[in-house]
Amino acid sequence: MNRLNRIIRAAGGLAVSVTVLLVLLFAGSVRAGVRIDGISGTNFNFTTGTGEISTPDGGSVHFWGYQGTSATDGPGNPFNVPQYPGPTLILNQGDTVTISLTSGLPFGRCTSMVFPGHAVTADGGDQDGLLARETCPGGTPVAYTFTATQPGTYTYYSGTEPELQIEMGLVGAIIVRPSLGGDYAYNDANTRFDHEYLFLMTQMDPVIHQLVEQGRFSEVDMTRYWPVYWFFNGRAGPDDLADAFVSWLPHQPYNCTPRMTPGQKLLMRLVGGDQGQHPFHYHGNNADIIARDGRLLPHSRSQFTTLSVPGETVDQIFTWTGEKLGWDIYGTPADGMPAHSCVDGDGDGFGDVSAGSTFDHEYCADHGKPLPVVLPEQQNLAFGGWWSGSPFMGAGGVLPPGEGGLNPNSGYFFMWHSHAEKELTNFDIFPGGMMSMMVVEPPGTPIP
Repeated sequence: MNRLNRIIRAAGGLAVSVTVLLVLLFAGSVRAGVRIDGISGTNFNFTTGTGEISTPDGGSVHFWGYQGTSATDGPGNPFNVPQYPGPTLILNQGDTVTISLTSGLPFGRCTSMVFPGHAVTADGGDQDGLLARETCPGGTPVAYTFTATQPGTYTYYSGTEPELQIEMGLVGAIIVRPSLGGDYAYNDANTRFDHEYLFLMTQMDPVIHQLVEQGRFSEVDMTRYWPVYWFFNGRAGPDDLADAFVSWLPHQPYNCTPRMTPGQKLLMRLVGGDQGQHPFHYHGNNADIIARDGRLLPHSRSQFTTLSVPGETVDQIFTWTGEKLGWDIYGTPADGMPAHSCVDGDGDGFGDVSAGSTFDHEYCADHGKPLPVVLPEQQNLAFGGWWSGSPFMGAGGVLPPGEGGLNPNSGYFFMWHSHAEKELTNFDIFPGGMMSMMVVEPPGTPIP
């Protein structure tokens, strides 16, 4: 499979890059839905090692990563190699957890782990570090133990020369499920969700990685730090749209392709995993912040763009209904679409199938309003992979041969990305970096 940069250069345009994005999205079954991929349990064995990550411009970057296993690993999860980022730990509130760490880093580099938000004890290891007990290559493993007392989203990372080791890839996420159970982020009924997605944000300066690979540590100068790659969950766009656990990204198992249907609640777990600040943007939408650093806020706060800062986690609830667009997203007979009903059974302003509405969560105030513009004729349109041939939710239209076809459910797409423009590139090649697509599918679309 050619990488995005080579395809764009050969084909000469952004239109082809858009097609590639959608091919990646729909080429296989996207592992996205109610649960985030990771490893669960109470006892984990972690080892640090080295590997090469792939970038969509055809390059590769040397990295240091955690590889981890537990007794309850799910089938098909290839955690037997170093990962970027480290394995996502899925814990339950109240569990006492132990992570045993062994250093497999080159050049005799010792390492450690820190777990912000948790009271940790350490046993074993080889020496006391600045922030945590350390283990060295060929030495004694160190066991970190803590109780997951509070639900929420957390991070873990190296506590040894963190300015370098985190940059090299020693960082990961922790999710603590609440005792309330079910699909809740916290022990609060208002934090219920239908789907959840992780957005662990990191960046890389490949010059530093090359120096480290060659053991030239004395030449590493963090004052000249200049990242040129940006990642969601260890993948730069558009690779983050591909299926999780694909063979051609063995060290980058996690994807990032949010999907939902109108009215559903999507929990977004944002993690600032590096030394940069990244403004996460929803492209024409808002999300409600419900928690920071694993602590539920007294009141939610609506944000158009959320600034991710180093080491911080932010939990947000996002929903989309098409409210106040000013036209019926399912079309009207005046638009040539079949008639449908919108019955608000509970007085919240949205249609309820249980009360006789055709589509759940349709905004009834816009029901029956025709599309307020006249679409150009086909010969005056430029087609992209997202265009279903119709502006209406769930309604595909006739397209010229070879056009479209990459939006099989006729949903709506929104680019979710960093609002710092340079972070939308892969080594100055657009589009890429911290970029993904959120897809609103028609009601009833199964989302695994």
